[in-house]
Amino acid sequence: MPADEVILRLENVSKYFRVGGGLLKAVENVSFSVRRGEVFGLVGESGCGKTTLGRTVIRLYEPSRGKVFYRDQDVHALSGPDLKRFNRSMQMIFQDPYASLNPRMTVGDIIAEPLDIHGLAAGAERRRRVEELLRTVGLSAEHALRFPHEFSGGQRQRIGIARALAVDPEFIVADEPISALDVSIQAQVVNLLRRLQEERGLTYMFIAHDLSMVKYLSHRVAVMYLGQVVEMAPSVELYREPLHPYTRALMSAIPIPDPGIERTRRRIMLPGEVPSPLKPPPGCRFHNRCPEVRPICKETEPELKEAAPGHVVACHLY
Repeated sequence: MPADEVILRLENVSKYFRVGGGLLKAVENVSFSVRRGEVFGLVGESGCGKTTLGRTVIRLYEPSRGKVFYRDQDVHALSGPDLKRFNRSMQMIFQDPYASLNPRMTVGDIIAEPLDIHGLAAGAERRRRVEELLRTVGLSAEHALRFPHEFSGGQRQRIGIARALAVDPEFIVADEPISALDVSIQAQVVNLLRRLQEERGLTYMFIAHDLSMVKYLSHRVAVMYLGQVVEMAPSVELYREPLHPYTRALMSAIPIPDPGIERTRRRIMLPGEVPSPLKPPPGCRFHNRCPEVRPICKETEPELKEAAPGHVVACHLY
């Protein structure tokens, strides 16, 4: 179980991008906290802002508004030794195992690069650490001399995980680490992530659109729609009783491995398309697709409020 200690805190984080003459609002006023040892799931459709939020947390993007605090330090105000300590504490596993590894470097050098940057090992110790990391993720020491193009997608993602683990971080942002993999390989990588989390006491922000995998891994889950968090709850609670109409629609799309139940249950089909983040609709951003829309939804943006202990939702129905 995760500890009570909060190590990551987001306060009204927004991230905008200039696109032509407009402003693309990728993330808008997102606030939540993550406890040490927790797996915090972040789900939503493609384009909802999950990856942008993860990259803002780890300092790949500067927030347009709001702040990110890691162990009570403003992440985007860090510099010098403090920034180097933060970079060692938090690492990222990228979505694309093909694009995230340098094709000109051997696997050994890719995994050892963080060790070199932080001055953690050299010579025989460097080689030993690389071989140990390869074994940790289910590869062999001899793979250190090969290049990324010699590996499958699942093996490349394991190399990316080994690189993230090299500096012994306590927090990992896993940005859809299984979406580019075959289904048969996805379970292997997820089981690896779970085992590493339990053995090393890691804290994850697990970004995905595969709701069944998020349920399997996460302690708590936040649901995003068009740049905003619309619901957040403990994983078991969210999957048992989703409150927001968008969350209920997402949950209805998860296949149930029982033909009898699957044949009779009703899937919620949302009308229309996701609006452009260049021009989000007024009021609730989901109102133009919501099956339970009310007049107030078109005018007033709902606040994220507690509907049950630990279960918050941004919806005028509550």
